Amino acid sequence: MEIRTLKYFIAVVRTESITKAAEELHITQPTLSRQLSQLEEEYGVKLFERGSRKITLTNDGVLLNRRAEEILQLVNKTEKELNTQETLVDGEILIGCGELASMQTVSELIGSFGDKHPLVSFDIYTGNADHIRNNIESGLTDIGLMLEPIDINRFDFIRLKQQEKWVVLMRKDSPLAEKAEISPKDLVGLPLCLVRRPSVKNELASWFGKSYGSLNIRFTSNLTTNAANLVKNGLAYALVLEGLLPDMCMRDICYRPLSPLLTATSVLAWKRDTPQSIAVSRFIDHVRTGLSD
Repeated sequence: MEIRTLKYFIAVVRTESITKAAEELHITQPTLSRQLSQLEEEYGVKLFERGSRKITLTNDGVLLNRRAEEILQLVNKTEKELNTQETLVDGEILIGCGELASMQTVSELIGSFGDKHPLVSFDIYTGNADHIRNNIESGLTDIGLMLEPIDINRFDFIRLKQQEKWVVLMRKDSPLAEKAEISPKDLVGLPLCLVRRPSVKNELASWFGKSYGSLNIRFTSNLTTNAANLVKNGLAYALVLEGLLPDMCMRDICYRPLSPLLTATSVLAWKRDTPQSIAVSRFIDHVRTGLSD
């Protein structure tokens, strides 16, 4: 399997047409069709269903498309790192992060690092800890800010001191908004939105105790912003991390802390015993120094 062939394949998927893809790639249609046929023959699978107006992916085609995008992301990242000159700190650092209060600390570190190395750029995306960890292991992400509990046996990491606090997100006109704090029994029978991660859900189950079996869990979500939208529309009460909520504009919704208090910690982690780009290595050193100070 060649990188060029994967690029051809993705172009066809994007345009849903061999003709349009060939024009975009500046090759002839027969050449592109032959490359795709050879790809199918090489692996003994059918990748496309060819219709009169457009082509669609088979199940094998969907799998290849997902893997091809990951491979090309990794290739592009590697090319950027190899093109970075040793004498000049340049390049891009990919950071995956949860919607955590400790992101404020990471943002400050990024800012002070940028003052020293203005040619370094950052690609930051939001996701849950399991997704970020998998991306680090596959080489698609350099550093991850992740909520514990998380398996980081193969990572180097720094545990951040800031405590992440769990709260209940609700509409401002909810009767619970009159309370200073929310207990497990206050939430029994109400439509709830919980996190998707099983390990974190177990933490919440322990907090609820015997009440957990009586809960009306209508939704699960991996992002606070999506949970907040459900709350805003009166569909649920959401148990989320306070995270960056104090900095968000919340016209119709508010949040209250849990009682008893439930907190968690977060880690900044990267893959152990793996060569890093100059930019990533320098940033990790900067993080170590900044957090120790």
